[in-house]
Amino acid sequence: MGKKLGIFVSSDKHLDKLIGILKAAKEKGIESKVFLTHRGVLLTQDIRFSELEGLGHIALCNVGFESHGLKRPVKVIADKDFATQARHLEIIEECDRYISL
Repeated sequence: MGKKLGIFVSSDKHLDKLIGILKAAKEKGIESKVFLTHRGVLLTQDIRFSELEGLGHIALCNVGFESHGLKRPVKVIADKDFATQARHLEIIEECDRYISL
């Protein structure tokens, strides 16, 4: 099994850190999976969010997304990745390491 890093993002204050972590993981050959929830879904509205494309798999909590009045589509996130907290659990189970921002 290859190395997998899970990243839980519940804050809208760490996009620079998220980009940096994902770039570093990719350079090391580590697969990354990100789950955005709570205020973390607001990162989708940042102009720099598109920099995450190709750096890892990103999913988000659709309930949190809609509760902030946000609308689809979002570049970088496929329709199937507008998910529930069950997806968050799947990511936790799949990853060797897990961090929270």
